[in-house]
Amino acid sequence: MNRNSTSRRKALGALTGIAGLSLTSSLSSRLSAADKVMPQNLKGSVNHSVCRWCYRDVELDDLAKAAVEIGLSSIELLKIEEFKKVQKYDLSCAMVSPSGSNYSIGNGWNKKENHAGMTELYMREIDEAAKVGLKNIIVFSGNRETNLSDEEGLENCAEGLKKVMAYAEKKRVTLVMELLNSKVNHPDYMCDHTSWGVDLCQKLDSDNFKLLYDIYHMQIMEGDVIRTIKDNHKYIAHYHTGGVPGRNEIDETQELNYPAIIKAILDTGYKGFVGQEFIPKRDNKLASLKQGVTICDI
Repeated sequence: MNRNSTSRRKALGALTGIAGLSLTSSLSSRLSAADKVMPQNLKGSVNHSVCRWCYRDVELDDLAKAAVEIGLSSIELLKIEEFKKVQKYDLSCAMVSPSGSNYSIGNGWNKKENHAGMTELYMREIDEAAKVGLKNIIVFSGNRETNLSDEEGLENCAEGLKKVMAYAEKKRVTLVMELLNSKVNHPDYMCDHTSWGVDLCQKLDSDNFKLLYDIYHMQIMEGDVIRTIKDNHKYIAHYHTGGVPGRNEIDETQELNYPAIIKAILDTGYKGFVGQEFIPKRDNKLASLKQGVTICDI
């Protein structure tokens, strides 16, 4: 991850502004092209964020500087210790990723044997997030596996999450379960339809438990994105983007109409963040990020 840090530091010394955010020593010409798509004045109706993992080969400091230049106000899916590194750029973290655990997308709250360990983990994460003023922590259902029905998994998730909800409410932190597709990227993942996630929200009956509606994932699983958002927006705390097919740039190369989707989100009264979570396939990843923000800045 840091193997090109020396060349990046040299580039930063020679360039200014966004041109200084080089990925390698040969990127200055690409970054000049990127300036052409950089938003000059964001409209202010959307709170823009970016998911860290999509830019793993960009040093966090470089990504933070680019985020500020573009007009983002958050880098998300950071651990608390990573967030502390970007605070100096006046950036938030719209969605916290828990630190150091054996729990994962496939191994989550739907397994009773995980409840004790996950309760300990999330109580600690809620505490740490509250200390630095962060509001959302991501959670996952886990996979179905052969012996676990959706109904049983739903009950297990509700039982486990109830152990931490009172503390989340006290600390004013929201636990947010991500909706992911089980067709392409996460085979067997349980929370793969909006209706299942909404059922869980209703069981928990807390303003501090909501859903992360990933537009890419739900387009694959169920489509009908705008109607689903309008019908279920009160259960949604956060949104992610991504191009379909391929999870790449969200421009004319894919099938989703992001300006229309973002308008529908704003029409619900949503005031939270929209996180760019596509994987850039172009060489100039920062230019793709800027383009995605521009498309969503309606």
